[in-house]
Amino acid sequence: MGTENELDVEGQTEPPIRGLKSSKNTSASASSPTLAGTVRTAGTVSADSTPTLPGFTPESAHTLTVPDVTSLLETDSQNGIDNTEAARRLQQYGPNKVEGAKGLSLWTILLRQVSNSLTLVLVITMILSFAIDDNIEGGVIAAVILLNIVVGFVQDYRAEQTIQALYALSAPTCKVVRAGQTESIKAELLVPGDLVRLGVGDVVPADLRLVSSINMSTDEALLTGESLPVSKHAEIILKDRDVPLGDRTNMVYSASTVTRGRAMGIVTATAMNTEVGKIAELLRTTRGKTVDEDSSIVRKIWTKFQNGMRVILGLDGTPLQVSLSKFALLLFGLAILLAIIVFSVSKFDIDDEVLIYGICVAVAVIPESLIAVLTIATALGTRAMARGNVVIRKLAALEAVGGVTNVCSDKTGTLTQGKMVAKRVWLADGTEITIQNTTHPFDPTSGDVRVGDADWALSEKETKTPAQLTAFLETVALCNNSAVTKADATAPFKAVGEPTEIALQVLAMRFDSGKPQLTAGGGHGLLAEYPFDSSCKRMTVVCRSDGSDDADTSSAYAYTKGAIEAILPLMNASDALKAEIVTRAEALAAEGLRVLCVARRPVDASLFSLEPKDGSDQKLPERNTVECDLVFLGLAGLYDPPRVESAAAVAKCKEAGITVHMLTGDHVKTATAIAYEIGILSRDPSAAASSPNDIMVASAFDALTEAEIDAMPSLPLVLARCSPTTKVRMVEAMHRRKAFCVMTGDGVNDSPALKISDVGIAMGLNGSDVAKEAADMVLTDDNFASIVTAVEEGRRLFDNIQKFLLHLLISNIAQVILLLIGLAFKDRNGVSVFPLSPLEILWANLVTSSFLALGLGLEDAQPDVMQRPPHNLAVGIFTKELIIDKFVYGTAMGGLCLAAFTSVAYGVSGPDGLGEFCNSDYSPACELAFRARATTFATLTFLLLVTAWESKHFTRSLFNMHPEKYSGPLSVFRTVWQNKFLFGAVSAGFVICFPLVYIPVVNRTVFKHEAITWEWGIVAACVVVYIMIVETWKARKRRRLAGVRNKKAVVGVEAA
Repeated sequence: MGTENELDVEGQTEPPIRGLKSSKNTSASASSPTLAGTVRTAGTVSADSTPTLPGFTPESAHTLTVPDVTSLLETDSQNGIDNTEAARRLQQYGPNKVEGAKGLSLWTILLRQVSNSLTLVLVITMILSFAIDDNIEGGVIAAVILLNIVVGFVQDYRAEQTIQALYALSAPTCKVVRAGQTESIKAELLVPGDLVRLGVGDVVPADLRLVSSINMSTDEALLTGESLPVSKHAEIILKDRDVPLGDRTNMVYSASTVTRGRAMGIVTATAMNTEVGKIAELLRTTRGKTVDEDSSIVRKIWTKFQNGMRVILGLDGTPLQVSLSKFALLLFGLAILLAIIVFSVSKFDIDDEVLIYGICVAVAVIPESLIAVLTIATALGTRAMARGNVVIRKLAALEAVGGVTNVCSDKTGTLTQGKMVAKRVWLADGTEITIQNTTHPFDPTSGDVRVGDADWALSEKETKTPAQLTAFLETVALCNNSAVTKADATAPFKAVGEPTEIALQVLAMRFDSGKPQLTAGGGHGLLAEYPFDSSCKRMTVVCRSDGSDDADTSSAYAYTKGAIEAILPLMNASDALKAEIVTRAEALAAEGLRVLCVARRPVDASLFSLEPKDGSDQKLPERNTVECDLVFLGLAGLYDPPRVESAAAVAKCKEAGITVHMLTGDHVKTATAIAYEIGILSRDPSAAASSPNDIMVASAFDALTEAEIDAMPSLPLVLARCSPTTKVRMVEAMHRRKAFCVMTGDGVNDSPALKISDVGIAMGLNGSDVAKEAADMVLTDDNFASIVTAVEEGRRLFDNIQKFLLHLLISNIAQVILLLIGLAFKDRNGVSVFPLSPLEILWANLVTSSFLALGLGLEDAQPDVMQRPPHNLAVGIFTKELIIDKFVYGTAMGGLCLAAFTSVAYGVSGPDGLGEFCNSDYSPACELAFRARATTFATLTFLLLVTAWESKHFTRSLFNMHPEKYSGPLSVFRTVWQNKFLFGAVSAGFVICFPLVYIPVVNRTVFKHEAITWEWGIVAACVVVYIMIVETWKARKRRRLAGVRNKKAVVGVEAA
């Protein structure tokens, strides 16, 4: 299933010099080769043969003759339409603009920052704080919300500006014929029926049906994924309406580029009706729930409401966004429950003190700084990625890419260089030449060359170059219209011409036999050229074989190259040799190479003199008299080579448990060869057994139902001849398998899949505007390896989010335990005394914990970050280990804070006990309560500082955290110094605690606590006990993990 068996030989090789091919006056030979399902016909069709035509649609233009198209569009194939009619049609059809690459509005960017449950919970908390006149707390929370919005907005806005800077203006102007006059107009003013002129380098401004063409070819890689330019012919008429875009050779499409020749065409579609526009329309669909058009109005309104609420609550997004939003809603529910518990203890006799205490308990359970820390940590990671040539359009995309399980990549220009190079040569004498490790396709010095079994160097040219090779190189260099040059010794090589010709010219230059070297001093002067023609698939030039200027006295050669089936019948060779040539060509084609045949023959140079002889005009010999009795020289195998970094990047993905899929519009043989070369497919017999569906053609994949696709053991690793719909179906199939996929690409044809994938990554240099608009990330260097860097950064961020999430939640659990049990601490009036004041809670959550959490967010990646499989998306960020750890450490911290409070409040009880009204004001009777509160605050602060260092690793001891780097009893100091920001945050938290306890007014009036003395001994004891508890728990986890590993090892040995 999913293979192509036809021989993949080169069918278009040269920029030929030909006459006009007009559908009005050109008739094709009956023997001319045609596309499957096509016929060549003259544009003037007899009445008997003219089919009955339905109403015109752009989708059927390739099946119509030019007169039919002009008739249906009411235009003229020579003069076009007039300006009056053009103005009328512009009103009817609108401007020729594709909606889609317009960027994000400021309002959209702003809304993205607040569309999550955590922010909404903070807003509610802020409102409650202001409602009870706790303006300090409300102001601090408002500042946190504002900080999150500003940081996120600035980051996303800058990314959007960078993307807009990458956008190129596609076909801003074009040449149009109106009322017989050629004029240059803005492309957006084109209308159906306009007659457009195209030349080399032009960007096609709309979909056109060609009227006439002269050696026309276009680069449609951005639209179809085809790596080579496609030859276009106005006279071809296609029978099948459903012919793929890449095979509609009488049409040119918007956003493609003219690579050779010139043409005139009639506009058949503009704006959103073009093929590019249809793809852009796919990008406008949303991910939310859809509803049938036949549904009731109530149903439609309810569906829109559900989609809106999902966006507002942050339930549409990356796994982390969804997990944190659900977690925030859970915390909000828990906060309400805790407040109810507080109110119930007072038998719902709610005065100001009870209300404030209830809100304090509710606030304690919410990690106010989480959203700010997450935003800042992600923004810093995004800045680091920008230095690595990755622009993050959405902050959430950086974390999301860390959880990727599958990468779906385009081939041309993404995994490959997008340029042709010669890879293999087979000479007539059996010599094989191999070129490998090419890093720059235009540089003749790039790569390694082997001639036979020996390495070849330019210095050994005179002694090691076989005569057969010399003749072969001479032919491919002279029968060639490309130019490969460099401005100076330090400048890079540049090339002009067809990709295939450039590759052959570079091949000749590797052996110092390029066209400039051969023609230096007047040698090998050109006598005649028989240009490439798609009907004969070959090109021939006749050149003198020496430097004589007199063509009558010099010998000459006819140099020919082209498709094998076109040259083989013209050779003076035995049947055995021809059979061997075909066998070798098939072997090269099986490697995914495009095969060219090279031959020559000696000719009489006098036949090509244009000087009159014997009083009569001298005419050039006919082509068929020159291209005969050819002597076979060899075969050349060409291909679009992989990027140098692609193989290593794919290997790194595999090591990280990520499956790489190639989705390309190219031929299956070419795609398969590249897949083997870069490691997507493995030839290693020891590797896991491959699936029969690893390689498929899109037509076979598209023919399957969703149920049949889901029943496949695995999805294809190579999917060739893809359409945009095929890529979308592939991504949807991955989603049904609960995979988290990244789609990479540069073409317009990649855009719909980029949009619906979990993370879309577009190419910034050669990518289309529509692709960049659809993507979440853009690679500014078009380097596939940058994706691996992004994955590594995403995994580092995910690990660090777990670390600072653990730290923040430990603090919240400790405070909830402390405050709930603190309901039992009552003063003389029976009013509960706060173990921590509201501002102390806020200080611990928003100041102390925030900077510590941010420091954890800046931790370096673990050494094994790319050696482990992706994290379980079903579990998400809240793993079983994290949940258990936060309750163990949080309970320990809360218990020790309770111990600190009770040790002071009841261990040294004074005559006034806990006093009265000690929650709001200081009085001498509140001395004990204020000292106990200060002790608890100091204990909580120091335990949070220690927890920050302990959270650097979930299982390793703080005293031996990096055994691969540091060892010995003093390694703990190097461990804590490694992350300097975190070290600074811990040091600052330690130092600042003392002024908060001792500075007058600040301690009693603001924080509601008093200076302490001997109580520091209690604080120190609590810190030591806490470290012992944490280290004991980690040691227990290490022993359990070691036991699991030993058990697996024993099972493995027994199985062996």
